[in-house]
Amino acid sequence: MGNVGEQNSDIPFDVLSRLPTKYMPRLKCVCKGWNHLISDPIFMKVQSRKKEPVSGFFCQQRFRLGNEDITTITHIPVGKQEAKLFQTVFDFLPEHVVLLASCNGLVCGRSCFPRIDPCLYICNPLNHEWMRLTWEEPNREDTFALAFDPCRDLLGTSTKFKLIRVKQIEIESKALCFSFDIYSSDTRAWKKSEEICKCNSNLYKNKGFYVEGVLHWLTDGDEMLTFHVENELSWLVSVPLPAIEFRSIPEACIGDSDDRLHYVLVSQYGLQIWFLEDYFESKWSLKLSKTLEEMEEQHMMFLYNLRERVTQRLAVDMEPWVDLLAFKDGYLLMRVSRNIMLYNIETNRMQLLCSLSKFGTHSTFCTVLPYSLSLVPLNQA
Repeated sequence: MGNVGEQNSDIPFDVLSRLPTKYMPRLKCVCKGWNHLISDPIFMKVQSRKKEPVSGFFCQQRFRLGNEDITTITHIPVGKQEAKLFQTVFDFLPEHVVLLASCNGLVCGRSCFPRIDPCLYICNPLNHEWMRLTWEEPNREDTFALAFDPCRDLLGTSTKFKLIRVKQIEIESKALCFSFDIYSSDTRAWKKSEEICKCNSNLYKNKGFYVEGVLHWLTDGDEMLTFHVENELSWLVSVPLPAIEFRSIPEACIGDSDDRLHYVLVSQYGLQIWFLEDYFESKWSLKLSKTLEEMEEQHMMFLYNLRERVTQRLAVDMEPWVDLLAFKDGYLLMRVSRNIMLYNIETNRMQLLCSLSKFGTHSTFCTVLPYSLSLVPLNQA
């Protein structure tokens, strides 16, 4: 067994490549042969091209006041009977970071403020590889998104990715628009895209999701901002229901499942989930719809007086009773009152993960990112 990497490795290659990615770091410790095989670029390429389901969510909070960042990052695993919170996942980095984006196993973070010369990091938490990027004109409120597709962007021992910074700027006639700065791992340099997108809405929750070559951001208006990374084209997509349809303030988030963009909404109409069929016609298909009464009846252990709680939010600055934190691969992570819940839309199972008090005294989430395991390698710059 210790020499499988040196002999005919077709059988162990076939067997090991069928196993979930989460086992690979431990399997590398079995013997030198397995370590050699799993570390081989061809094996990593095959393994990384497998569709890995979401393994968990990274959560990070921020102070309501002040400019100092909270350094604690919590990982909530998916698929566990009992939720365990892990807070040492990023200890391999040279400094504490604030998470900004994640995509197919890669995670982007920035230096915690205050710091004299802040920088950006791209890392893989599974194999503890990372690289440092320059951060031109750093701003604590900068919005970033990662674009990485293991099926196309993993070549040999090199991982190709792009990091996009989106900024809202003012042009002539005081019109607002979004501009895009792009970092490419090929050139290891930033460039400013010539593309701009006119939009008077602000980005909401500052999370970009990469689906089928396109980045998506939710806004506080009736549209989403999109950006095609390769073609550098941007446009707006209308959301399924405009704000005029509601008597109270709804809560929404976006995410991906089955390689489609999904839009999740909690409102007076209940829990509704759509997926996007056509970008240019803003055509959505309804995937799930449950009234607030149905949700409460099916999950009476966790939900109560739901209609009263949801519909009493009459202003944007009021804290929602149900806060949709993230959606990935059929799993909806949400805060219900002071509890963190995980809802599987396929099985209709709702799980109480923990109380908000487990995260400390800070109740405002700065970042909640879904994460899928990957063996993709990173070469330090």
